[in-house]
Amino acid sequence: MKFVDETAIHIRSGNGGRGMVSFRAAKNAPKLGADGGDGGFGGSVYLVGNPQLNTLSGLYYKKLYAAGHGERGGSNGCTGKNGQDMIIPVPLGTVAYNKDTGEPICEVLGEEKILVAKGGKRGLGNIRYVSATHQAPEEYTPGGEGLELFLGLELKLIADVGFAGFPNAGKSTLLSAISAARPKVADYPFTTLQPQLGVVDLQDCGDYWDRSFVAADIPGLIEGAHEGKGLGHEFLRHLERTKVIAYVIDPFAWDGLEPIQAYRLLKKELANFGDLLSSKRSILIFTKTDLCWENFEWDEFIDPFEGEDIEIIRLSSVAQKGIKNFKLRLWEIVQEEKEKLEVEVDDKSEVIPPHKNEQEYEMITATTLEQELGQL
Repeated sequence: MKFVDETAIHIRSGNGGRGMVSFRAAKNAPKLGADGGDGGFGGSVYLVGNPQLNTLSGLYYKKLYAAGHGERGGSNGCTGKNGQDMIIPVPLGTVAYNKDTGEPICEVLGEEKILVAKGGKRGLGNIRYVSATHQAPEEYTPGGEGLELFLGLELKLIADVGFAGFPNAGKSTLLSAISAARPKVADYPFTTLQPQLGVVDLQDCGDYWDRSFVAADIPGLIEGAHEGKGLGHEFLRHLERTKVIAYVIDPFAWDGLEPIQAYRLLKKELANFGDLLSSKRSILIFTKTDLCWENFEWDEFIDPFEGEDIEIIRLSSVAQKGIKNFKLRLWEIVQEEKEKLEVEVDDKSEVIPPHKNEQEYEMITATTLEQELGQL
């Protein structure tokens, strides 16, 4: 399936059904009074998170999503049927915004329904206009119109750890070594053309056998990625939701770039893309250590990082050296960041009063009728 992380769709909520003008009648009793019922509410459009989805490709090929219209009111005081809601499943991490204005609408982070286009109000039947001095009203109101919107959707993958590195640094091989993910691996740059997710379990880590976290392999970056060069600009936003960024560096890179230079270039690209990325917890990984001899002197690579305040881990994905300790340490860092986030949320928490269900509308009475009509 094609990976799609950005698309736009047209959505439309349903119109409300119009009110009915009707009078009750029976044999030899033609004037029993008004009995025209209200119309139905127009159907609304909702987004709902689906954890089984990881791409917006299902919405890429279908561009129009419309909810049902409310039916008109009936005689004998019967209310028209409500329009059917339109529920659109999207991957967790989807951001919705008004494509025409750029105004953000919502972020889908859970499996609950999120209203994006409310259905039109119901029309009022003539039974609503009965009063002591107006016994045979012929007034009614049409239903309210639905909302039409050009909705932009942008997917930001939700992962605990994101791998950032230059092409051919070993990110995909590392992901396949620590998880069941099987991204394409080859000995040429830009093998990975779309983000890959993998669930990393700690079954081989003793007491932590039942723990896990999610890692994401992001396509290789090049200098100037934040300006749109290479594949980086298209996928850098997927790192925004990660709790930890793992800089993956090949210390024996074919281009001869020193590890400290590679790290500073990567850090610069992420900082230029946004402050959010540069402020995230990070860790540095030296891959492909199986290419060096047994007593290799690592000081020449590690010493330049003394002033960088970053933890360095050496491992070999192919030889499975250091993988177990790496998974455990990464899980510990993820937990530390989760605890920090929970503390921040508790400090900022406030009591929010419950809101009325979107489908609950107050009963219209004679005292609120004028106000209600003014809103239609």
